[in-house]
Amino acid sequence: MKKEEIQRKIIDAVKRVKAENPMAPSMTNNVTINLVANAQLAVGGSAAMTYLDDEAEALGGMSDGFYINMGTMMPVYRDTFVKAAKFLSENGKKWVLDPVGVGMGDVRMDILRRMKDYKPAIVRANASEVMALSALWGAEEEGSAATARGVDSTDTVDAAEQAAVSLARLIGGAVEVSGEVDLITDGKTVVRSYGGSKYMEMITGAGCSLGGVTAVYACVADPFTAAVTAANVYNLAGRAADGEVQGPGSFQVRFLDHLYMAGPEDVAANPFDVKEL
Repeated sequence: MKKEEIQRKIIDAVKRVKAENPMAPSMTNNVTINLVANAQLAVGGSAAMTYLDDEAEALGGMSDGFYINMGTMMPVYRDTFVKAAKFLSENGKKWVLDPVGVGMGDVRMDILRRMKDYKPAIVRANASEVMALSALWGAEEEGSAATARGVDSTDTVDAAEQAAVSLARLIGGAVEVSGEVDLITDGKTVVRSYGGSKYMEMITGAGCSLGGVTAVYACVADPFTAAVTAANVYNLAGRAADGEVQGPGSFQVRFLDHLYMAGPEDVAANPFDVKEL
């Protein structure tokens, strides 16, 4: 896919979200739930948070996008995550998976193994998580070398490229690898999106909220376009906010402001490279 075509699709996605205010419900990390919702609202979407599978079905039935984040697990999630994924998959919803902490304990691994049958449209994760999930789901042997440190990555985005490509092909959707430079692929094209801020690593929920915003764009665009659009608007807003603040507290406020102010052409113009596979 050519860069100009991707940019046209980004512009359309941003315009449609701002015009249509699509709801992208979430079952998400309770540490970061506030930033997830606020970021979704800032880009023009609507947020709805739930812990229960029957509510996930009700909300999922009203939306084309949905976000499942596996941070700060609670006992109720052992069953609700899988039930929600099953409903979303069987009803053709474009749901986003953030496999936070994959490899940390048997419960998470068991849930993710069971989710394999109900593939997400988009996986949003750091490099180590992408490599580990790729190995767990049998997409990419090299993923078995990945290790995770809590929710942090011990691997580079570049090291995760092949695992991301293989995982994208397995799910028939897109994989969004977050890092200093974000990598997005649908298994046929690889995009690297530039920008962001050092303060993103100093606030809780930058990655989680990116997943929520990706789900918002998935309501109006194909998985690859949704993931690229989300990465671009985050890198654009992060870079703009970085130049106006002295620390992570004020950064979070200005970051949300810039998400809100980002126009379609601005998001499409954020620097990114395209590589055809």
